[in-house]
Amino acid sequence: MIFLDKFLNSITTYRLVLNSLVFLTAISVILAAFDRLRYSWTVTVMVSSLLALLAACYFSNFIFSKVFNVPVNAESSLITAFILFLILAPADTSKQIMILVIAGVVAMASKYLLAPFRKHLFNPAAFAAATLYIFGLDSAVWWVGDPWMLPFVFITGFLIVRKIKRFSMVVAFFVAWLLSLSFFGRAIFSSFQSFFFALGPILFYATIMLTEPITTPPTKKLQWIYGALNGLLLNVPIRLGGFSATPEIVLMIGNVLSYATGSRRRYELTLKGKNEIAKDVCEFVFTPDRKINFKPGQYLEWTLAHDKKDSRGNRRYFTIASSPTEGDVKLGVKYNNPPSSFKRALFTMQDGDTFGAGQLGGDFVMPRDTTKKLVFIAGGIGITPFRSMIRFLLDKNERRDITLFYATKTEAEIAYRDIFTEAKNKLGIKTEYIVGRFIDDEFVRRVVPDYHERIFYISGPDAMVNTFKKMLLKMNVPRRSIITDYFPGFA
Repeated sequence: MIFLDKFLNSITTYRLVLNSLVFLTAISVILAAFDRLRYSWTVTVMVSSLLALLAACYFSNFIFSKVFNVPVNAESSLITAFILFLILAPADTSKQIMILVIAGVVAMASKYLLAPFRKHLFNPAAFAAATLYIFGLDSAVWWVGDPWMLPFVFITGFLIVRKIKRFSMVVAFFVAWLLSLSFFGRAIFSSFQSFFFALGPILFYATIMLTEPITTPPTKKLQWIYGALNGLLLNVPIRLGGFSATPEIVLMIGNVLSYATGSRRRYELTLKGKNEIAKDVCEFVFTPDRKINFKPGQYLEWTLAHDKKDSRGNRRYFTIASSPTEGDVKLGVKYNNPPSSFKRALFTMQDGDTFGAGQLGGDFVMPRDTTKKLVFIAGGIGITPFRSMIRFLLDKNERRDITLFYATKTEAEIAYRDIFTEAKNKLGIKTEYIVGRFIDDEFVRRVVPDYHERIFYISGPDAMVNTFKKMLLKMNVPRRSIITDYFPGFA
C-alpha cells in the first residue's frame, strides 16, 4: 500500500476524481459498443449526451465565476458533468439534449446562487438531478450501477476513499444502509441477483457523491453520523410534498444537516508579511476578514487564483500554524524544488494580496481532559499543528504533560525553536530534536518510559506517519491512543 499511497499523494483529489469518472465513462462506452449494458443506448447517443453536459457545465461555470468574481475551478465543473452523465439517461432527441443542458446549467448555478457565506450548500449534481425530477423533466436512473460496471466503480471508489481518508464514513453508510434495508427493502434480499443489481448505484453514491469534501462534515464523529443518516434514509419510504425521496434528494437532506453542523463560512485573508523561519520554510502571516473560530491543530482548504495552473490545481489543505489566541492567521509552508504552480504563486505574493480559505475541519486537536499525558511526533513541516497547540497553551498559561519529538534532516530545518524553548521554561514542555536520524522504539521507551499511559499525536508526510503508527502499535500502544494528522498531499 506504500506505493499506492505515494501515488495518491502525488495527485489532487479533484484530478483523481475526474480521472476516475473519465475512466468509468470510457468503460461504459466500450460496454455499450459491445451491447453489454442493460440499456440499449448507442455510442453516438452516449457521446453526444456527454459533450452536451461537458459544454453546459464548463461554459456556465466560467460565466458564473466571472459574474461573481471568484476563482474558476474547471475540474469541478467537469466532474459534475461526468457525474450527471453517469446517473441521467443519455438523450436521443434534441428536446432531451436541451434537458441535459438545463441540468448542467442548474448544477453550476447552485454553486453560486445557493452558497450562503460563500460555501455551496448542495452537491451540484444531486441538486440538478433533483430539480429535473421535481419539475417533471427527467429522473436519474443511476445506470452507472450496471452489474458490468460494478468492479470498475469499486476500484475507483476505493482509490478516492483512500485518498481522502473517509473509510469510516463509508462504512457507517453501508452498515446503516444494510440495517434499514432489512426493515424497508427486504425484497432486495430475495435473491443474490436483486442485491447485486442494487449494490452498483449504492457503491457509486457512497464512494463518489457522498464523499464530496465540500459538502461533508468537518470531523470524524459528524462524518459517521452523516454517512449513517444517508444510508438509513435511502431505504425509508419518505414523501416530501408528493415527491418520493430519491437518492439525490436524500443526499441533499444530508447536505443541509452537514452545512448546519460544519463551518459555514469562507474567508478572505490579506497577506500582512512573510519571513523565512527555517531552511526552505516560509511563514506567511495573514489578516482574516473576520475572526476564524478554530481549535489548535485544525486545517483550512486554501484557494489561490493564479495563471498557468499545473495539474496540481489551485487548492491545498494547510494546517493553521497560529493559535486561536493570536489575531493573525499564520501558515508554515515548505518550498519544494521544483515548486508547483500553486506554491510558486504563493511565494511570490506581496503584502496586500488576498487568499481564499474555507472548509475548516480536523480532529487533530488536544483532548479536553488536561490531565492526559501527551507525546507529539513531528516530521519536517508537520510541526505546524504543534506550534498552534503550544502557542495556545503558552497564551492560556495552561500546563499539560507533553513531550515533543521533532525530526528534521538538518539543524537548519528546525522551525519555531523560540516557541518550544519558551514552552519548556514556562510550562515544562519537553522538546527532543532528532536531526538526521530515525526515532526508534528504544528512543521512545527511554525518553517517555510511561509511553503506555500517553496519547500520541503524529504529524508529517504520509509515509512517516504510517511508519510511526506501526511502530507504536508493535509497542502495544492502543490504537485509540494514536492520533494522526490529515495530511493528504496535494489535496
